[in-house]
Amino acid sequence: MSRNKATIAFDADDTLWHNERYFQISQSRFRDLLAPYSDPDHLSDRLLAAERRNLGHYGYGVKGFMLSMIETAIEVTAQKVPAEVISELLAVGQDMLAHPIELLPGARDVIGELSETFTIVLITKGDLLDQERKLAQSGLGEMFDRVEIVSEKTPAVYARIFQSFRQSPETSMMVGNSLKSDVLPVLEIGGWGVHVPHDLTWALEHAEAPQTHQRFRALPSLQALPELVRQLEF
Repeated sequence: MSRNKATIAFDADDTLWHNERYFQISQSRFRDLLAPYSDPDHLSDRLLAAERRNLGHYGYGVKGFMLSMIETAIEVTAQKVPAEVISELLAVGQDMLAHPIELLPGARDVIGELSETFTIVLITKGDLLDQERKLAQSGLGEMFDRVEIVSEKTPAVYARIFQSFRQSPETSMMVGNSLKSDVLPVLEIGGWGVHVPHDLTWALEHAEAPQTHQRFRALPSLQALPELVRQLEF
C-alpha cells in the first residue's frame, strides 16, 4: 500500500465515540444521592475540585472519578455518609465501566478513508483496561497503525510518538475534541492541531482556541476532515 509520509493521530473519547455523556449522567446520580447533605450546585463544584486535586494520584478515567465521588461524599457529610450511599456510588462507577460504545457519526468511514494514504494513530489517555475495552468494543482497533494509551498528553509525549515514525511534527496532525489536550500541545511542537468540538466537554479540558495560529483548524464534524486534509495537501 502506498502511504503518504504524514501521520494523522486521533483522540478517542468524544472524538470517535461518546464518553462525557456517561460522566454527566453519573454526576446527576451523584447529586441525587447526596442531595440530602448539600446543595446540588455546591456538590458539583466540590466534585470537580476533588477531580482536579486527584488527577496526580489517580490519573484520568472512570476509576479516578469514582474515587473522587466517594471522597466528596465523605467530605460533604462530615464523614457520616451512609454505607448504602457508598455502595451506590461504586455501582455508578461499575455501570460506567460496562457501558456500550457508541461511535460518533462518520468515525469509521473517515478513518477508513484516511488510512489508505496516511499513517493512522490513536492517542488516548485514561485507565489502560478501560481504554482497551472501549477500543475493542468500537471495532476500530485494526484500522490503526498504532495505539498509544498515555497517562497525560504533553508536547513531549506527542513528540515521542511522532518521532517513532521517523517524522517531524510538521508532517503530523492531531485530531480531537479537547483544545487543552489534543490541540495546544501539538501546536507547541510545530504540528497541526485540528479541533472537532463535542457538545459535552469536561470542565478540566476547556481552553481558549488559538484562532490566529497558522496550524490550527476547527471543524464542525469529523466528516469534514478528509476535505481539510486535501485542501492542506498534508
